[in-house]
Amino acid sequence: MTTTTKAPLVLLSAGEASGDQHAASLYLELKKLMPDVKAIGMGGAKMREVGVDIRYDSTSIAVIGVVEVIKHYGEIRRALNLMKTIVKQEKPDLLICVDYKEFNFQLARAAKVAGVKVLFYVSPQVWAWRPGRVKKYGEAVDHMAVIFPFEVSFYEAHHIPVTYVGHPLAGKVVPSISKAEALHEFGLEGDGPVIGLLPGSRANEIKRLLPVILETVERLASRFPNARFVLNQASSVTDAVLEPYRANCKVAIKAIKGRNYDVLQCCDAVITVSGTATLEVALAGMPMAIIYKLTPITYWLGRLLINIKFIGLPNILAGKGIVREYIQHEANADNIAAEIAKIIEDKDYASQIREELQTVKALLGEGGGSVKLALLAKQMLSDCIT
Repeated sequence: MTTTTKAPLVLLSAGEASGDQHAASLYLELKKLMPDVKAIGMGGAKMREVGVDIRYDSTSIAVIGVVEVIKHYGEIRRALNLMKTIVKQEKPDLLICVDYKEFNFQLARAAKVAGVKVLFYVSPQVWAWRPGRVKKYGEAVDHMAVIFPFEVSFYEAHHIPVTYVGHPLAGKVVPSISKAEALHEFGLEGDGPVIGLLPGSRANEIKRLLPVILETVERLASRFPNARFVLNQASSVTDAVLEPYRANCKVAIKAIKGRNYDVLQCCDAVITVSGTATLEVALAGMPMAIIYKLTPITYWLGRLLINIKFIGLPNILAGKGIVREYIQHEANADNIAAEIAKIIEDKDYASQIREELQTVKALLGEGGGSVKLALLAKQMLSDCIT
């Protein structure tokens, strides 16, 4: 008599471009350890490319801020209900939540009720805001996989199973070609500085921040006539989204998609929105100005709830202001242009920033986060299906 063993089934939930990439990297590594594993879930192009059966494309719900969430509430609720239904009807062996914290918290609670184990990757930054919620996360999640070493003691203090797997970007911010080759291929050769622009991966981010970035570009172009400007276009951002903004800009800007690390090495200075992109720039060793704007109500609530000094991840990790942050009304063309000009003109200042960013790189470790996470997922799957 022969018996057949059901292939392990993982449900992946990623709501933003960075989470889509992290989940894709995880699944690739998990397939190496468990070739028969299957994955379904919510995500985007990167997850689809590696073979995840995408049940909901998360591109339309990749928003941030109270007002934006309210505007997209109906769509977010539909996505959450669909994922809850999948949990109940298809009974995956393991739910892996990747970032997208509030959505995935609700999904994790539903999975817990359905008896599905939950691994939460890129843990909620409850140490930064609403620390009282940590107990609720502990009730909904079976294991936290954290990306910063200091998070371990926080979760251990609350008796929540936790493993430090390292940041998914560590060891991965590596160009595929030399700087000289990249400058030639992208048409960025010349005598003036190369200034990188990272306007974000969400449509609402671009709407709020790309206009001020382009206004800054015009100021910098007047000050540095030989400057070249290159925009790192996120995989989730279409040309149609960017075109209306670029059409109104008087300065030529080269937009390049899917070549982030090749582009970053070409830059002398970078203007970037806050978020995962700041760590990519930091790991590339590029001096930067971090900018962010929220709707007034979201900003006001954030000021009440957040109990950390910085919002830029490089500064949070270093515990000090390595690079300048421009938030809300401070995120204007005059301020940003002045900082980028200082980076370009003051070589000692730029050199100091580069040295400090090496500290951030060291804190993030040598890499292998996706492999460590896959090993943890395999162990949890083995416990579920044996």
